[in-house]
Amino acid sequence: MASIELRIDARPTLQRPVLVAAFRGWNDGGQGATLAGGYLARVWEAERFAEIDPEGFVDFQANRPHVSLDEGMTRTIDWPENAFYHARVPGAERDVILLLGVEPSLRWRTFSGLVIELARDFGAELVVTLGSLLADVPHTRAAPVTGTASDPALVETLGLQHSRYEGPTGIVGVLQDACRDAGFPAASLWAAVPHYVSLAPSPRAARALCDRLASLLDVAIDTTELAEAEDAYSEQVTEAVSSDAETSAYVEELERRTDELDLEEHEELPSGDSLAAELTRFLRERDEESDDDSPRER
Repeated sequence: MASIELRIDARPTLQRPVLVAAFRGWNDGGQGATLAGGYLARVWEAERFAEIDPEGFVDFQANRPHVSLDEGMTRTIDWPENAFYHARVPGAERDVILLLGVEPSLRWRTFSGLVIELARDFGAELVVTLGSLLADVPHTRAAPVTGTASDPALVETLGLQHSRYEGPTGIVGVLQDACRDAGFPAASLWAAVPHYVSLAPSPRAARALCDRLASLLDVAIDTTELAEAEDAYSEQVTEAVSSDAETSAYVEELERRTDELDLEEHEELPSGDSLAAELTRFLRERDEESDDDSPRER
């Protein structure tokens, strides 16, 4: 069944790949995660090579296909999709697999199994999911990014944190849990988006996720375009907020609280170099343990 629902159209040769996933839907406040994922696909010139058939996973009444005209004549239907892209990261010693699409409506455990199957098949060393959530943060400050990991050892190694969240979850949380059960290293990065502008796409959250991912993977990501879009976003939101005295006062209070906590929180974050070094050490130790446990030829 899996071979039918997971369609692989090409088999690129990849060097130490990491799978990075972002989904539209519940995990994508202010579209921060999918903006980041789409931006990475574009700047890295990612090429599509596989997909998960949406038929068994998407409720088409909730995520309806779109009809469009090709050259104003032929009607085509664009279905909701979850597609895999591969990219060679300039100047890096690793490749990236991007999974971009929509949060499935059905059979999340089977869906997660297909993602892990592809990750194993192509030798991925790590799965990183991107998410964005609505929070009490001001639009005038950098979007805070938090991280969690599926493996307690990986939590400590990467300087992340154990999640204390209890409540409803989305496909990102289910995929993380599936990776943990399968013994597959996985981490999750979440950017906070101001809840008072939840409907506006947030390039600030997208840039924060890209910057944190760059540190995690020890790669360079040019986010100049996102920074320019971020300035325009901040100006537009500030203009809208200033028209309402109550909202303006609320934002000022958020700014005050953020400024008081910012220095202390940032002093606790590990550097990008230390993250990369620890990630390399963690993966090497896992490989050595795997070699020790594998049967020897006689």
